[in-house]
Amino acid sequence: MKTIQTPSLDQVSEKSRTILEQVQKKLGKVPNLYATIGYSSSALQAMLDSETALSHDSSFTAKEREAINLIVSQVNDCAYCLAAHTAVAKMKGFTEEDTIAIRKVQYGDEKLNTVILLAQSITANKGAAERALLDTFFEAGYDEKALVELISLITLRSFTNYVFVNTKVPVDFPAAKQLY
Repeated sequence: MKTIQTPSLDQVSEKSRTILEQVQKKLGKVPNLYATIGYSSSALQAMLDSETALSHDSSFTAKEREAINLIVSQVNDCAYCLAAHTAVAKMKGFTEEDTIAIRKVQYGDEKLNTVILLAQSITANKGAAERALLDTFFEAGYDEKALVELISLITLRSFTNYVFVNTKVPVDFPAAKQLY
């Protein structure tokens, strides 16, 4: 079986290198998963553009987006994204216990737990949410814009999850605690 290596900046296209250098300036490092996605400059650019677009004029706060990232990564069993988004969630104000509660769909805030439950359902059911969870989402005050953005966030995180589970690049964040 072929082993996918995390490329250095010298091993990717000039366009990817330029993008990854910007990532390095912003984050202080180039995460292994981003470097690996950099094998395709168009995929890397699309991912980063989507991340940026979904953080502006969003129905969800930065903390809520991290909760969505955590539950999607949990459903997709992505050790890399669980590690990365646990670290980011803590920077956004969640505690370690909060991140575990989110991953178990037992978070204490009822409105956010509604989003987490729906994101879990959409991810686990290949896009087809349980109808009752959709109804609860709308009853909690979310609208069509929020639903479309939620699906987009799930799709984006699933992309990075799928890249990791198919490449198994080294995780360069502290490991997320196992739930079981």
